[in-house]
Amino acid sequence: MIDLDAVNKGFSGKAEVYDAYCASHPVISWARDLIRREVASRIAADASILELNAGTGSDAEYFVSQGFRVHATDVADGMLAVIRQRIASLNDDGRLTAQQLSFTELESVSGAPFDLIFSNFGGLNCIPDLQAVTRALPSLLKPHGIVVWVVMPKICPWELAQALRGHVRVAGRRLSPHGTLANVEGAGVMTWYHSPASVRKAFGDSFRLLRRQSISLFSPPSYMDGFPKRYPQLTKFLLGLDERFGAWFPFNRWGDFLMYTFRYEPV
Repeated sequence: MIDLDAVNKGFSGKAEVYDAYCASHPVISWARDLIRREVASRIAADASILELNAGTGSDAEYFVSQGFRVHATDVADGMLAVIRQRIASLNDDGRLTAQQLSFTELESVSGAPFDLIFSNFGGLNCIPDLQAVTRALPSLLKPHGIVVWVVMPKICPWELAQALRGHVRVAGRRLSPHGTLANVEGAGVMTWYHSPASVRKAFGDSFRLLRRQSISLFSPPSYMDGFPKRYPQLTKFLLGLDERFGAWFPFNRWGDFLMYTFRYEPV
């Protein structure tokens, strides 16, 4: 079960600081650019996007600036407040809209069907079984519509290496079948990590996997924010390795995040 109250409290608490932190972080900035390029390359101009766990709406605002229409959804009060501030400041003819709901309540989404459904940076790791979300996708997507999701996998070599420093709990937290309790701004939020096999199974036969890309396999996870400050040139080199090899097998099975691109092909 998802504790939506804890999710609301934790992620609402991050709303005020999240954008500034991301904008100043070289790994997050690179990852955002990579993910945004993937989304934009899969759909035509003026396409419609449904964003799940949209956070502060920074991705949604970017896609609107590129000519797309975005319906941004999130469960956290604080995140929705920031999104609505963005909407109020934009002169976009209603191209950015918002709705407060969880990704377990997708039957209530307004504006379907969409050309693409998007979820960034592990919001979907707040649920133990992705099929609770994927079963709603056929009713929300146009035929041959696209899904781009960024999900945290079970294997992150940078975390496993923490065992060598004596941080055994950090090294093994992704491997627990019962999930891990994460501290998000003082709220305990259960987190589950999804293997490539479990993600593929959740989508079923009606979805074709087009691409899987590792994010922060060679470069350090974003929460290791001291590394880029101490080793900026090395970080830049490692990001280049991620960019070049992250979509290749077997590298596209591990990392801090994996980006999945699926196409809906109804049978």
